[in-house]
Amino acid sequence: QVQLVESGGGLVQPGGSLRLSCAASGRIFSINAMGWYRQAAGKQRELVAVITRSGSTTYADSVKRRFTLSRDNAKNTVYLQMNSLKPEDTAVYYCNAAISDWSRTRGDYWGRGTQVTVSS
Repeated sequence: QVQLVESGGGLVQPGGSLRLSCAASGRIFSINAMGWYRQAAGKQRELVAVITRSGSTTYADSVKRRFTLSRDNAKNTVYLQMNSLKPEDTAVYYCNAAISDWSRTRGDYWGRGTQVTVSS
């Protein structure tokens, strides 16, 4: 069994910063891409950023130059540093990872989500 556990969400004022973490655990053989998606109230889930195992990153245009995605392969953990936060960044943020388990079965795994609220 594989699970993703997120942490780091909360309430922050506009212009502030937050750091989200997502740790994968369980019967993991290998992890390919890891990333974050978000879903604001009444909107569809959207990609925020994704990082490959080798460290290549892709960002949504709306977060470029404000958010930084990184990963620690030894810890099976991905981090999202969010700076210059705006009210429109308010959403539930979900961790996502493409993982092969011990049986070499590939799966697309999701965390339960962490709320980020940007408000004065």
